[in-house]
Order: sequence, then C-alpha cells, then structure tokens
Amino acid sequence: MTDQQPNQPGAARPTGKRQMTGVGTTTASSYEAKRVVKADPEDDKPGGGVVSFLPEVVSEMRKVIWPTARQMVVYTLVVFAFLIVVTALVSSVDFLAGLGVEKILTP
Repeated sequence: MTDQQPNQPGAARPTGKRQMTGVGTTTASSYEAKRVVKADPEDDKPGGGVVSFLPEVVSEMRKVIWPTARQMVVYTLVVFAFLIVVTALVSSVDFLAGLGVEKILTP
C-alpha cells in the first residue's frame, strides 16, 4: 500500500482520526489565522454603559408589536379561564386529599 495519492505526488493520504506519523494537518500559520482577536480592554463593558441605556430602550420599544384592544380582551379572557380551571383543579385535589386523610385518621 502506498501513502500517496496517484494524482498528487507527495501528498499524504487522509487516514481519519489516526494520522500517519510525521504528517501534521495544522501549521503554525493556519493556527495563528484561526485565533480569536481579543477586543480592546475599554470595550469589555457590555451594553455600552449607562449613557446609551435609554436610547437603546427607546429603539427596542419602537420594535415591539403592540396588541390591539380586541386582542388584549381576548388574551385577558383566556388568562381568566385558565386561572379558573387551574383553581378548580387544585381545590378539588385539596378536597379529595383532605377527605382521604380524614378517612384514614378518624376511627
């Protein structure tokens, strides 16, 4: 078996995870090119500081899609219906558990 491809003389054949001895796939120049450049130390403050906070809030609030009055009524009714269902469920479980405990503990 030969270590070189027929159409590229001198090139090593890829061998998967087990590289051949003496064949390096990473060169110093490619390693340096892939290194992450660290930002300047004065840019370490996330968000840009206190001064830019309010303008950023205003710009983000302009991006919000506000619901219409009809949508708010529908959403409110859905929340109330969900609360009623969950309250009924919790109270019924509490009542049944109370009955069970009373039945067990009283003669």
